[in-house]
Amino acid sequence: MGTIAMERVRNIGIAAHIDAGKTTVTERILFFTGKSHKLGEVHDGRAVMDWMPQERERGITITSAATTTHWKEHRINIIDTPGHFDFTAEVERSLRVVDGTVALFCAVSGVQPQSEAVWRQAERYRVPRIAFVNKMDRTGADFWAALGEIRSELGANAVPLVLPIGAEQEFRGLVDLLDMHAIFYEESAEGVQLREAPIPQELMDEARSAREQLVERASEQDDTLMEVFMEGRQPTRAELRGGLRAATIAGRLVPVLCGSAFRNKGVRRLLDAVVDFLPSPTDVPAVRGQWEGAELERHADPAGPLAALAFKVQADRHVGKLTFLRIYSGVLRTGESVLNAGRDEQQRVTRLFEIHANRREAVDALYAGEVGAAVGLADTFTGDTLCDPKQPVVLEAMEFPAPVIDMALIPESRRDADRLGEALAHLADEDPTFVVRPDPETGQVVVSGMGELHLEIIVDRLRREFDVGVTPGRPQVAYRETATAAVEHEYRHVKQTGGRGQYAHVVIRLEPGEPGSGLQFEEKIVGGRIPREFIPAVRRGVVEATIEGPYAGYPVVDVSVTLVDGSAHDVDSSEQAFRTCGAAAFRGALHRADPRVLEPYMLVEVTMPEEHTGAVMGSLSARRGRILGVETKGGVQILRAKAPLADMFGYSTELRSMTSGRGTFSMHFERYEQVPRGIAEELRAASAGVR
Repeated sequence: MGTIAMERVRNIGIAAHIDAGKTTVTERILFFTGKSHKLGEVHDGRAVMDWMPQERERGITITSAATTTHWKEHRINIIDTPGHFDFTAEVERSLRVVDGTVALFCAVSGVQPQSEAVWRQAERYRVPRIAFVNKMDRTGADFWAALGEIRSELGANAVPLVLPIGAEQEFRGLVDLLDMHAIFYEESAEGVQLREAPIPQELMDEARSAREQLVERASEQDDTLMEVFMEGRQPTRAELRGGLRAATIAGRLVPVLCGSAFRNKGVRRLLDAVVDFLPSPTDVPAVRGQWEGAELERHADPAGPLAALAFKVQADRHVGKLTFLRIYSGVLRTGESVLNAGRDEQQRVTRLFEIHANRREAVDALYAGEVGAAVGLADTFTGDTLCDPKQPVVLEAMEFPAPVIDMALIPESRRDADRLGEALAHLADEDPTFVVRPDPETGQVVVSGMGELHLEIIVDRLRREFDVGVTPGRPQVAYRETATAAVEHEYRHVKQTGGRGQYAHVVIRLEPGEPGSGLQFEEKIVGGRIPREFIPAVRRGVVEATIEGPYAGYPVVDVSVTLVDGSAHDVDSSEQAFRTCGAAAFRGALHRADPRVLEPYMLVEVTMPEEHTGAVMGSLSARRGRILGVETKGGVQILRAKAPLADMFGYSTELRSMTSGRGTFSMHFERYEQVPRGIAEELRAASAGVR
């Protein structure tokens, strides 16, 4: 931690919809804080935070990048996250470890699908937020419309701290409502210079009204400010800042700023807001965990026992495996041994680093409240807890969505086949939403991901980083199976081979689960009917049986299994017997539970000129899409729909053709839904033909 007190540390994430300007904002933050001495631009492939070749070529963020900088005697650890849904795991794990978030919104597009998804993720982790309405210099920019959408579509108690002076090409500055003065940005050969001045007379009435609303809204959320408000006097800047900070940290209020990061306008005011309103590690509740059934807390205290969460792993050709860590309590030092509590393994930390994108700076220790990376933790993976061996704890793990698209990979040579497995293992270690499995029918390697772009990047990385040549197959939808009826099923496994036999007997209850719940397993055995040591074997058997469903051979999800009864033999029962029995019982129950095929449905947003709305609606309907609504925003039509992924392949080409290249779309996974019976039968027949 050095000489900086923990109260002066800010761990923040920057998140938004794709192309809202996250990386540009981060690049300007690094420039204005002195971390970078030259501006990096996304469009010309020179952004510091977009360091991967794939990011620089496509102009998008693919992997979350961490860096550390300083502003007004505060240390700011920043994680810049992707905006494309295919890389949602990067956002999920980043929001898990930050204390506050800067949510970016485009002044033209307002609240977009992924910005809403990111907002909900932040709400789930109870992360305080400030909002920044970016791109105020763009044609169609409307600060008040964006603010209204933040309030109406996200349900946020959003209150502006600044007012824009002008918009589009006339965006010249801000009115600071805390200090009640104007900030003008003057462009010169040396860059954009700040000039403070009195508020222009034509904006004075609007500024006074906005200031009154700011004080009123803040007073509603803070008792100290309410007393000042009731006394009828104007709060001091310190009183107003304190009230806004308390309400923001409590999640009751969202301060809103605006600017144009590309034009270097509003970023320094945003930095002030990060310091003023987002929490330090000491301002957030203690992190919770457990050990041997006991609930535990770990406070942000360097003197406390070590508790750190591994939120990301990354293969590095120079140092090997890098494990990114958030230190919640205690101190992690180079050379010491720590306990990976979830895996019950002690591991030795050989080196520690402070991270700046793809550059590293070696340090001797990482302290409570810090974010850094370690080398030497070969058996630590995303979501693992590292802790003091004498005071173990397992912190709450992270959950990630299941992949929705499959692709077969064919090695181009014998050499590539020999190296493919190791390369894929490295990539799967890095990305919890990337799954690798063999296809037992064809012998091919099948990879699964969150979308076509996700798998395209995987193939590109195999070739560039691991020097493995592969030919990708055609992307296929990742179908699933589930139960639609509740049944109770009994199975007795008896096998006599002349020596010691095998005996296991179980009764399970199988029920449909909630969408997205995966497999839920519990036991309600009483009276020792099944010895305790055999119950985990039953569960393993059930898990193994979910790999292939009875209807069309797809993996089984969203079911609840309860072990309710059974029996064992003193001599012939074993873990293997109960494992086999559990798998057979599950398969038998699922056959009787009216199994159905599920397919991934996507939320689709299409942006196009108004004259093409009818054609776009017709094309989506032909793809089994359901139109959710159409609205006009920034002079274009925004159409939202739900559509099955299976019917969305090739849509980008069709949309370009329909709209003369003027239409764009984005989509992200929403949920699995049942496939119509006719299509399910076709899938079943195709699967039977393969098998």
